[in-house]
Amino acid sequence: MLAAVDARAAALGLAPGLTLADARARVPDLLGFPHDAAADAALLDWLAAGADRYTPMVMVGPQALLLDITGCDHAWGGAPGLIDDMLARLARLGLTALPALAATPDAALALAQHQLGDVADLPVTALPVAEGVHLALRRAGLKSIGAVARQHRPALAARFGADMVMALARLTGDIDVRITPRRDPAPVSAEQRFASPLASSEAALAVIEALAVRAGMELATRALGGRRFGVALFRSDGHVDRLAVETAAPVRDARILIRLLRERIGALADPLDPGFGYDAIRLDVVTTAPLADSQLRLEGGDLAETEVGALVDRLATRLGRGRVRRLVPGNSHIPEQAAFDLPIGAPTSPPFLPKSPVGSPVSGPDEPAERPIRLLDPPEIIDVIAEVPDGPPRRFRWRRDTHDIVRHEGPERIAAEWWRRSDGAGLTRDYYRVEDGEGRRFWLFRHGLYGTEKLTPGWYLHGLFA
Repeated sequence: MLAAVDARAAALGLAPGLTLADARARVPDLLGFPHDAAADAALLDWLAAGADRYTPMVMVGPQALLLDITGCDHAWGGAPGLIDDMLARLARLGLTALPALAATPDAALALAQHQLGDVADLPVTALPVAEGVHLALRRAGLKSIGAVARQHRPALAARFGADMVMALARLTGDIDVRITPRRDPAPVSAEQRFASPLASSEAALAVIEALAVRAGMELATRALGGRRFGVALFRSDGHVDRLAVETAAPVRDARILIRLLRERIGALADPLDPGFGYDAIRLDVVTTAPLADSQLRLEGGDLAETEVGALVDRLATRLGRGRVRRLVPGNSHIPEQAAFDLPIGAPTSPPFLPKSPVGSPVSGPDEPAERPIRLLDPPEIIDVIAEVPDGPPRRFRWRRDTHDIVRHEGPERIAAEWWRRSDGAGLTRDYYRVEDGEGRRFWLFRHGLYGTEKLTPGWYLHGLFA
């Protein structure tokens, strides 16, 4: 069955949905190719990335791209100039398109599909409703959207259903309809276009630095700084190179951004290739945060803190997002909820989903750790021998190895968070720091008080000391 046809095949009377045998009976020399839906979707997504040069509001539709060009067409002398530029770029790629301009996304898509210039001239089949509704409209003498729009809406809803009236309102613009862009527009953005494409990466970096200065001025007026920055380099052949960097603290200094971008470019597996040149570059401040002006001390400010922040930014840029991490305290006395290992740029306020629980060291810098730095997730069941049921452990078996305990400290009793459960239930934990005959130190706990909370409490290994 034919999934799609080109303009020449359509002129010969072929259409999607026709069987291949019938199509070849009509056109014996028809060229047919297997339909690859995944390749079609990938091509459409690639074209959508290139359409970002026209507007940040780009949506991928069914075999179409929907662009909201409100306020974005001045660089081309208006909407007609923008459409002509887009068609010329597609033609250089060997592609054709059917453009349409309308006040709503539904109307633009319908006009493009039917190649008409006015919504009123669209056939009733442009309404995305059941085929039975189309047939009923035609039998009632309503063959165009204009004829349907002139009818009394409550009467239409009573006869053809509320869905048809809603679809009609979306086509005619009676209700405000917006597209859902594939990328959220950045709060702050700066863009530069070139009459002659840039052919070198160094020239592109110089332009990005100028854009960073412009973006920094806008951020300063809003008392904001940038945490995440994105750079889009639009090549003249339609390809888009993208770079992204993050900072540990909000910044608006162009020199810092350029230094991080150079680090990011140096870490790329495939270096930037300008090809035939970049004809547009855009800098987006994707994530912003408050950044008030600060007064430096006479001796030049806190140099150590500045150097640490710069080091963290360089490591995160070179090693990748999420590789540089920090410990964040949690609002709980339960060990596995007391602190978390999170990426350096992750939000610390709830809600967040911690992935790597860590211990909560409470000892001084010159004292042995009272808790392991990293915990087992989840705690592992062990077999323990104790002199008395509620006494300290004397021997335990873990992962088929038996460990004789020569020293122990504890117990450290930690109650359950009874206020978080409706029934108030929860088992108490008794933690022990133990050392075996070979000098290895472990953190064990007995889950439940013997005889009161549980008849035979279980034992768990929760962490290992370095």
